[in-house]
Amino acid sequence: MTASYKQLATDIGGKLKEMNKEIPESMQGFQQMAKATHADGALSAKTKELIATAIGIAARCQGCLAFHAQACVRMGVTRKEFEEMLQVAIYMGGGPSVMTAAEALQAYEEFGGEKAA
Repeated sequence: MTASYKQLATDIGGKLKEMNKEIPESMQGFQQMAKATHADGALSAKTKELIATAIGIAARCQGCLAFHAQACVRMGVTRKEFEEMLQVAIYMGGGPSVMTAAEALQAYEEFGGEKAA
């Protein structure tokens, strides 16, 4: 587990900028896919962001946790919504996802999400 998800997002963000310069076609394609995927449609953008976070948990991707938790906070995801997403991720990923779900909750709180009462 990382000590700071904010620092992780900053560090990875720097490397993503390098990749944008060094492999622009691939990165532009990925960014276009992300933009199209996260637009409101039959599912809201917020719902899609929660799905992306759950997949990040199941894949045990710390960088995903940082960027998607930050996006969830920015989109106004409540703690209850975040916790329900954690339940789905744990259900689908088993024991290892319990650990990663705790990390995701840490990231959510670090980016300003609601803390437990």
